[in-house]
Amino acid sequence: MDEAYDFIVTGAGSAGCAVAGRLSEDGQHRVLLLEAGPRDIYPWIHIPLGYHKTFNNPRVNWMFDSEPEPELNDRILYQPRGKVLGGTSSINGMVYMRGNAADYDEWRQRGCEGWDYESVLPYFKRAEDNVRGADAFHGTGGPLKVSDHRWQPTLARAMHDAAVQAGIPANPDFNGARQEGVGYYQTTIDKARRWSSARAYLGNARRRRNLTIATGAHATRILIEKGRAVGVEYRTLAGLVRATARREVIVSGGVYGSPQLLMLSGLGPAEHLRRHGIAVVRDMPGVGSHLHDHFNTYVAYRCAEPVTMNDLAISLRHRLKAVLQYAFGQTGPLASMGLFVGALVRSDKRLERPDLQINMFAWAVKERNRNGVVPQPFSAFGLSPVHLRPDGRGTVRLRSPDPLAAPEIRFNFLKSAYDFQALIEGMRICREIARQPALRPFVVEEILPGPHVVGEADLRADIRARGVSNLHPVGTCRMGREVDAVVDPQLRLLGIAGLRVADASIMPTIVAGNTNAPSIMIGEKCADMVRAAAR
Repeated sequence: MDEAYDFIVTGAGSAGCAVAGRLSEDGQHRVLLLEAGPRDIYPWIHIPLGYHKTFNNPRVNWMFDSEPEPELNDRILYQPRGKVLGGTSSINGMVYMRGNAADYDEWRQRGCEGWDYESVLPYFKRAEDNVRGADAFHGTGGPLKVSDHRWQPTLARAMHDAAVQAGIPANPDFNGARQEGVGYYQTTIDKARRWSSARAYLGNARRRRNLTIATGAHATRILIEKGRAVGVEYRTLAGLVRATARREVIVSGGVYGSPQLLMLSGLGPAEHLRRHGIAVVRDMPGVGSHLHDHFNTYVAYRCAEPVTMNDLAISLRHRLKAVLQYAFGQTGPLASMGLFVGALVRSDKRLERPDLQINMFAWAVKERNRNGVVPQPFSAFGLSPVHLRPDGRGTVRLRSPDPLAAPEIRFNFLKSAYDFQALIEGMRICREIARQPALRPFVVEEILPGPHVVGEADLRADIRARGVSNLHPVGTCRMGREVDAVVDPQLRLLGIAGLRVADASIMPTIVAGNTNAPSIMIGEKCADMVRAAAR
């Protein structure tokens, strides 16, 4: 027998939790929230430095892989994505960044009415409970806790001061009046605990009688009748279940899960669907297209003092001290994720806004792949240039008609000279920061890529060999007015009634910064649109 609801939300990630939480708060509508993963009870989710414990844990992580990347020596890029309440907001780095105001104005210029910065700012503020208080750019009293670091090593101040000495202006708030400059990141952490979208939007909502949260419930197909979404079929341990939606289905499976579910439901590129034996409900070439992501590499240094996160891995004394600091004072390394300082800069001064984000880590890794995060076996730190405006576009496609099979992911990174030049300039900026007096007491030597890697050809080869996805994928169900747009500015799927998409997949172009906060904003705005339509 079908279960009946007013709204069904597929995917309890950054946006999905916000959609379900907001739609259920007035008590007037029955809401079903489906999550393929478990509840967020794994302890390391909630300890900020537990990031490395969830990075390759199949219990809470989809652990996707890309196809071999042609411009990266055919390397396969590991893609961790949250498979748990809170989605990737339960396993990410917790940096609170919105992007540049001009990013959203550009969305509006591309035909996405209502998505300019002035229009989305109220949703950022509504979501937020910022420890710094309310002002023209920030809000208080919202469900999402946003805080400053409770603890930071002496290295963090040295990194900040070195960037200023390198000519980068200080910026106290990347989400305020301007983005360019160097400053300290704010995080989605509260009292030394991760504050995921699930904590924010489902914490109090769990007790609402009109909200059903189903974990271990993998959406396999949207039920469509006469051009309208009328429900969802989902798989549980007990078997297949059908749930009907009297009003709307909102797909929030993320940049990989959302196009996969649409294609399994007959909504996607017709030839591709037929090849997998799926009946075509609507030919939509844009579903799964326009995938893009930030791309980064890093410069690593051996540290002269034992003040990095690497020292936790190599010293039992440091680990015991960190445990005591966290247990008795809610501070110390475990209360952070090791990323304190960043800089937003331009790779070319002729650009109107930053296209590089320099992340300054109080640790340095030897490897980062599906086998885990392996730190350097000595005290070390890293400076990582992230290219924020990549030219490359890729695809998400079905690997098979099996809903439980991982999708086929192709990025096509480094498809233009600009993609390379921006990263080369980013490496130059990192090295310039490391040469400054503030960091001189900490730097022993450059270990990656090494001081011998200086020429453009060598730097290109190094980027091909070590560069990775920055894990901010967007665009596979993009919003807009283009011929292959998937959703309109109301996030309604074009050509199918009663169906919307709300997550990072709808972004027409990627924002200049981390994508968790923008995804939550998308969920907030979607909930408002759905409620307005219901009225």
